Amino acid sequence: MSKFKLSKRSLSKLEGIDPELVSVVKRAIELTTVDFGVTEGLRSIERQRKLVDAGRSQTMNSRHIGGEAFDIVAYVDGDIAWELNLYDDIADAVKAAAIEKGVGILWGAAWNVPDITKWEGTMNHAMLHYIDERRSQSRKPFIDGPHFQKA
Repeated sequence: MSKFKLSKRSLSKLEGIDPELVSVVKRAIELTTVDFGVTEGLRSIERQRKLVDAGRSQTMNSRHIGGEAFDIVAYVDGDIAWELNLYDDIADAVKAAAIEKGVGILWGAAWNVPDITKWEGTMNHAMLHYIDERRSQSRKPFIDGPHFQKA
């Protein structure tokens, strides 16, 4: 039996999301070493516009609008935690779940890896690879550790 489970609130946030993504999230919570909850799934265009206007999203072409993305939050001892290392640990569980389910996933802390299921190595290494690539281009990396979307 798994150590963690998705709350009713997290499950409600998955309503309207691509069923393959839902299966990945449900499996990832069973595999993860870090507890997490789903904070957002399907978004309206109006909500996306507000997030862009507030600088919390960079595009109106979000995969959330089509139900092909989800955001999570890490919990440590029941408290929300934002340390990036927790999110790459969760991403490792998402990767393992996606491999099992045969679903391609893109992670928001490794935008240059089109499908993390094909990445050989940890998600921490994928993130560092993305950061190095952006810096080599004299561009600032956009790290969105809580974000996952269908590849």
